[in-house]
Amino acid sequence: MTDTLPFQAEVQQLLELVVHSLYSDREIFLRELVSNASDALDRARFAALQRNDLRAADGEPAITLKVDKEKGTITVSDNGIGLTREQAIEHLGTIARSGTKAFAKALKERGTSAEGLIGQFGVGFYASFMVAHRVEVQTLSAEPDAEPVYWASEGTGTFSVDAGTRTTRGTDVVLHLKSEAVEYLDEDRLREVVARHSDFVQYGVFLNDERINKSTALWARNPQEVSKEDYQEFYKHIAGDYQDPLAWTHFRSEAPLEFSAVLFFPPKRPFDLDQPDVKRGLRLYQQRVMVLEHAEAFLPRYLRFARGVVDAPEVSLNMSREILQNTPVINAIRKQIVKRLLRRLKEIGREDPATYRTFWENFGATLKEGIAEDSDNKDVLTPLLRFRTTETTDEEPWRDLATIKANLKEGQDAIWYITGQDLERMRTSPQLERFRKKGWEVILLSDPVDEWVVMNLTEFDGTPLKSVARGDLEDENDPIAEEARKQAEPFTTWLGGLLTGSVSSVRPSKRLTDSPAVLVDSDWGVSANLERILRAARQEGPKAQRILEVNPEHPLVKKLVALHHDGKTEAAEPLARLLLDYAKIAEGQVDDAAGFSKRLSALMEQAGQGL
Repeated sequence: MTDTLPFQAEVQQLLELVVHSLYSDREIFLRELVSNASDALDRARFAALQRNDLRAADGEPAITLKVDKEKGTITVSDNGIGLTREQAIEHLGTIARSGTKAFAKALKERGTSAEGLIGQFGVGFYASFMVAHRVEVQTLSAEPDAEPVYWASEGTGTFSVDAGTRTTRGTDVVLHLKSEAVEYLDEDRLREVVARHSDFVQYGVFLNDERINKSTALWARNPQEVSKEDYQEFYKHIAGDYQDPLAWTHFRSEAPLEFSAVLFFPPKRPFDLDQPDVKRGLRLYQQRVMVLEHAEAFLPRYLRFARGVVDAPEVSLNMSREILQNTPVINAIRKQIVKRLLRRLKEIGREDPATYRTFWENFGATLKEGIAEDSDNKDVLTPLLRFRTTETTDEEPWRDLATIKANLKEGQDAIWYITGQDLERMRTSPQLERFRKKGWEVILLSDPVDEWVVMNLTEFDGTPLKSVARGDLEDENDPIAEEARKQAEPFTTWLGGLLTGSVSSVRPSKRLTDSPAVLVDSDWGVSANLERILRAARQEGPKAQRILEVNPEHPLVKKLVALHHDGKTEAAEPLARLLLDYAKIAEGQVDDAAGFSKRLSALMEQAGQGL
């Protein structure tokens, strides 16, 4: 007897939502049907443990895909628990009615694990109507007295139920494809979809008698039983990479949250790592079915280079299982993942310096973002930092802060650093002259992010970090140098007035030993390097307040001091302005090229006259 029944729960409106709005990619229909089939197999297995009168399955538990190009149909079959007539009406006729969800609830009430059950929403079956203009179901329940059932609908508000023709337990879902969905009649396309979403379902998914999914989910295995080669192969599979990963971490959490994860450090930096519109994140699985390819919520941005999978059955998703809900569960899992990744990096740095060097050269600039972004983990991140310094070499180019502090010289009460664009220019900067003379090691910071690092990392293990380019230095207790600076003060005061608008002030230098002049930053405000970075990013920001320091013991400065003392300021002015030009050239910049050329020409003329 054929019954034609209406869908419940304002079905037409909900079907419109499912078909047109709920899922962002219509290939999801196959994921949902394979998930439902896997659930049916799980339910049959559990039922067989409770009773022995169930109808036997035809063969081993499996999921089968069949394509009929002439009829334009795809059939997804399983030999699981099947449906009775009443169940077909109840579960296929009411949207958001999930037999799996009710089954999992029953298991939990009995104190039995629901692991392996995938479906959490009754709407998954209706994803079929995104690609099919008609859906038919042939099903036979495992109940010994059940009759086969036929269910059919065109998704227009009603469905029909009649006697079925299936002779073995299980379910066939037959999709009559829409004209715009005929791509899914291509078997290679089906393999691609299964590989992306259902590759690790624990039951075999077969197409033309060929198994097209993997046998096991690596993350569900005991790490002690997984070989190095297994991890390497798994990384290449999920990352689409041909190279082996640098390292990985594999762990399982059971209390208070249940989830598993396998996380990898890639062997090289992707070219698009810093592009903001590129989706990143871990693959999120629920009971071995991928529900989100880029789950960004599990990783802070400074760890965006990490690849891997998380299987988290307790994570809340929206109805389409495509969007993570921001919940305490997500935040708790994220904290554990961050903790594990940073712990693994610490282990690599201690046990395998060569591998850590490769990691740092690829991802160090990204990891440093965490110093500014993640105050909770700053103390864990700081020992992971590596730096080039004035003492490092090509053979050993990196040092951590602990090593740098251990190498502090007598009288050196700070860890000093310099920021800039070019390493070689920084090494030869006039700002380092006094430090070179003393043999003090200085950190060389050339990444744009370093400016934000030093804003947030002001000390290490009780030792302050200071910029060689900021503020005045302490006196050297050198009477001769002190006297020279005192005699130069009237000249620097005059020069400061002359250069009003170009620098904030001029003063005798305590940091120069060889050069005549140098530009430094004021004690407060943005640095010149940060101003340059913001300007390059087309961001408005405050201007750096630069101070010109002149070396009172340099012959040129001595000559200018004498000219000023004798009132010959007109003769001193061109040469005095060249001091600022010199300081800018040392930094790699010349703002007023025409003025500089004119002043240099005048100087060359004076020099020629003296020959």
